[in-house]
Amino acid sequence: MYCVKCGVRLPEGTERCPLCETPVWNPEGVPAAEPTFSDRYPIPPKSRRYPILAFLTAFLTAASLSALIFCLTNLHGVYWSGYVMLGCALFYFAVVFPFWFERREPLIFIPLAFVLTCGYLLYICLYTGGKWFLSFAFPLTMLLGVLVTAAVAIFRIGKRHRLVKTGVLLIAIGCSTMLVELFQHITFGGEMFTWCLYPVCAFSLMGLFLILCGVIPPWRAYFERKLFM
Repeated sequence: MYCVKCGVRLPEGTERCPLCETPVWNPEGVPAAEPTFSDRYPIPPKSRRYPILAFLTAFLTAASLSALIFCLTNLHGVYWSGYVMLGCALFYFAVVFPFWFERREPLIFIPLAFVLTCGYLLYICLYTGGKWFLSFAFPLTMLLGVLVTAAVAIFRIGKRHRLVKTGVLLIAIGCSTMLVELFQHITFGGEMFTWCLYPVCAFSLMGLFLILCGVIPPWRAYFERKLFM
């Protein structure tokens, strides 16, 4: 240990330099400064949605089991309890189940909801002895799933050219009505092009207008500001 002023060597424990009377500065003896912030991490607030989700889970489970037990006891078969159980399962996985996660990815849960809807419609078709699932319900549900997923993806992935993407989506929705009428024609009969041309024309005109707005810079800036895009 040395004096900070004259540099003379000092024995340990010396408080003042015997040569120049300068107080001895000992860095090891300097008390550590108290931290200005807490060393504890903040406790995240407890979410209130988990008790509600638990209640909905228990309620839907109880409703499904009650319907099944009632049909088995009184009707000696599943009968209408299948509708109740599958309907509760569809509602749970499409509406309730995503809220168990902190980060809900709609591009995963939306297609899952449409797949479960297809399963529910398939059960109804098989139980009622109908022949409308493969030719009408299945392609229609998948078409709606693709359109809804594409619409969500437009507003979640990338912020550029949203007007053009929305215009293309509107044209796709309009053209998809021809497929809906085709599925209807194949399954239930009837004439083609009786009503689908109206939504095709309407959605196509709106889509072309949005594409034109997205191509022209002044129009694009105006509509993106007005439509919060």
